[in-house]
Amino acid sequence: MKPGQDLRADDPVSEMAIVDTFTKLIFAEDGEFSSSEELIIKAFRLVDTRVQLDSYKDMGEYLRALGVQEMIQLVTRVQQSLSEGLQVLAATTSDSPQDRRTP
Repeated sequence: MKPGQDLRADDPVSEMAIVDTFTKLIFAEDGEFSSSEELIIKAFRLVDTRVQLDSYKDMGEYLRALGVQEMIQLVTRVQQSLSEGLQVLAATTSDSPQDRRTP
């Protein structure tokens, strides 16, 4: 995925996109996060409640302290969460108004 590219329901979220976002948090890079990076950060907050209310700086410090295995597991959980969320979003938005009516 190219930096700053928005996620679509039919695009899987790559591990590299997640790692890039985590790296940006770890090194406290200044600047805005793209909408896809913000989505990854939201998924991170959902799968690891220890960072749910943390600032980006605090999230970076938390990520920096993780071991390699923990980081790999976290990336996998974030990727799975995003994939499941995008599938739900795709299913919800693909319904036509007629499909939502009750008989």
